[in-house]
Parts: sequence; structure tokens; C-alpha cells
Amino acid sequence: MITNEQIEKFIAEAHRVGDAGLTVCSSGNISWRVGEEVLLSGTGSWVPTLPKEKVSVCNLATGEVLNGVKPSMEHGFHLGVLRERPDVNVVLHFQSPYATVVACSKELPTDFNVTAEVPCHVGAELPIIPYYRPGSKELAEAVITAMKDHNSVLLRKHGQVVCGKDFDQAFERAMFFEMACRIIVLTGGKHDTLTKAEIDDLETYVLGKKTK
Repeated sequence: MITNEQIEKFIAEAHRVGDAGLTVCSSGNISWRVGEEVLLSGTGSWVPTLPKEKVSVCNLATGEVLNGVKPSMEHGFHLGVLRERPDVNVVLHFQSPYATVVACSKELPTDFNVTAEVPCHVGAELPIIPYYRPGSKELAEAVITAMKDHNSVLLRKHGQVVCGKDFDQAFERAMFFEMACRIIVLTGGKHDTLTKAEIDDLETYVLGKKTK
């Protein structure tokens, strides 16, 4: 059973999205798994100023709305990612300024690893999802599939989606994702990226993924 304290925390984290400048007005949506239930920003809600009456509570397994508040149109991929990823409790999606510029560019970058934080937090490989109508089954399926083994994806002509074990981890990924896109945009595409050897070195000595 979702408590008032958990709803208040969810609202505070939603407002944090606005404070961080990651979205505007009614763009973007967020979710948080609490046991067998999920809190979702409601359809048409303004995440930066999300009110209590726009917080939707859904059953994770069935998607049933438990409190009468219709969830975001993107609830399909939010619930799907949470079902597929037991290690994940938070999913964030928004049209952050620079990630959206990159998502709308005719020539997309093939490598986002401009700083060490990207492979360490965002992911050394970043899937790019083709454009599908927002809220569509096709978009949900594409995001769910890509995020089975990735923590961040770019949606063509749309924005970014990240996930994490908690809000702090998800926000960290979103902010470093946005930072990488900002570097790419401000350098006009004339940016350098980490080499495979440099990424391997980070994975060994920073992430501890393997030993030499």
C-alpha cells in the first residue's frame, strides 16, 4: 500500500526534474516502483509542478490503475522496463534540451563517450530508438527491448529515457546524458571521444567489471 510519505517523495522528485532544467511544461514523465505498485506521473501533468491529484498508482503486474488517476501515455514502457528489470526502481523520460537537439539532428552521433562519466554512468553503448508516435505500442516495445541490457536510450525526434535503482542513480544518468549531448552540440560535432582502450581502463579501475 502506497503511503502519503511515498507520494510526497515522488512529488518532490518530480519537481527536482524541473529544478534541474530537464523538462518543461507537460513534457516528460517519471515512474517509481514501490513493492508491487508503481507511482507514475499522470497524463497531461506538468512534471516540474506535479500536484498530488496527478499522481497515478498502478499495479505493476497488470497495469491496473488503483487510484483513478490516468497515468502518462508512456506508462507502457515505464511498466515494461520495471517488469523486465528487477534491479531498476525508477524510470525517467523527458525532452531535456540538448538530448532533444541531438535526437532531432539529421546526423546522429555514433559515439557519446565524450567524458569518463558517460561510459561509467550513462553507458558506453547508447541505443538510438527510431521515431515512433509518443504513447504508441511500437515505441513502448522498442524502449523495453533496448533497456533490457542498457540503462539509457535516445528516442529519435523525441528525447531521452534513463533508469536506475533509485532516483539519485537515474538522475545522475540523465544529467550526464544531457551533459554529453551538450558537449556534442556546442562543439558542432567536432568533439573527441574516449578510445576503446580508455573505456576498458575505466571499466577495470573505476567500475571494477574485470581484472587484468
